Amino acid sequence: MNQESKLIKTKLGLLNLAEHLGNVSKACKLMGYSRDSFYRIKELYDTGGETALFEISRSKPNPKNRVDESVETAVVRFATDQPSWGQQRLSNELRKQGVFVSGGGIRSIWLRHGLETFKKRLTALEAIVAADGIILTEAQVSALEKKKEEQEAFGEIETEHPGYLVAQDTYYVGNIKGVGRIYQQTVIDTYTRVAFTKLYDNKHAITAADTLNDRVLPFFEQQQIPVLRMLTDRGTEYNGKVEYGHDYELYLTIEGIDHSRTKVRHPQSNGICERFHRTIQEEFYAIAFRKKIYNTLEALQNDLDEWIRYYNQERHTVADTATEKRQCKLLKNLYL
Repeated sequence: MNQESKLIKTKLGLLNLAEHLGNVSKACKLMGYSRDSFYRIKELYDTGGETALFEISRSKPNPKNRVDESVETAVVRFATDQPSWGQQRLSNELRKQGVFVSGGGIRSIWLRHGLETFKKRLTALEAIVAADGIILTEAQVSALEKKKEEQEAFGEIETEHPGYLVAQDTYYVGNIKGVGRIYQQTVIDTYTRVAFTKLYDNKHAITAADTLNDRVLPFFEQQQIPVLRMLTDRGTEYNGKVEYGHDYELYLTIEGIDHSRTKVRHPQSNGICERFHRTIQEEFYAIAFRKKIYNTLEALQNDLDEWIRYYNQERHTVADTATEKRQCKLLKNLYL
């Protein structure tokens, strides 16, 4: 997702959040916008749709500063011939052919043609295959297979505003002497990436519902933001029939929350929770279990709560772009 797309998503999130809350001032405060900005964005959206929200740069391109057309053509051609090559490797390979262009120059050309990332170069390659039906080289086939594997491992989730889609998953922490098996209920808001965790000695529907009731819904209610939909895998702790008294399904029904499930036999498609579990394993559990011996679940929960506070309030505040900084401000406004 490029910078302009991130800006569009943030502005649409502001409009959607204001609509769901029915309160422009509250939405502006949470998203870090002024009321004047909100009404200006709304006017643009009402008259021209998403296209009108793109910010037009005042700078104009200077063709005199660009490389020769033949060099640009060669760089663009290699972007689909060898999509996995980075800018430095491509610069080196072109030098062997007598074409001299720096890595930075290659990136500038890629940016002009929308080819600056591996994903975009693969998309361009797929478009060429669909249009011309070319025979793929071994490098092209390998790159497309890699993309397919990544898509299967991590599904891309579209979300419109805080509370629109909240993901939940069960993570097996391990077996501790004197405590037994430990399971972690993980809940993440897919828009702000605010995370909630709670530890249990079993994984049942009642524990999955307890995490929502004890930590998640009170947080969103405090912010006056409704939770609209939950995303889970198809584990027995999340799926059952309400008429048979399944605690989790019954709880969602009572709270008026829709329930979405990941694809059958692809629980890893809930990529947000999967990535969070890798992070928490590497940055918390692997370190905590080396430094300390836990004799009770409560002691581990206390240390976990401290790390989650760090994760939500400090770890997410490292941002490079204006959009990411605005997202961090939104997260801080929600969590503090």
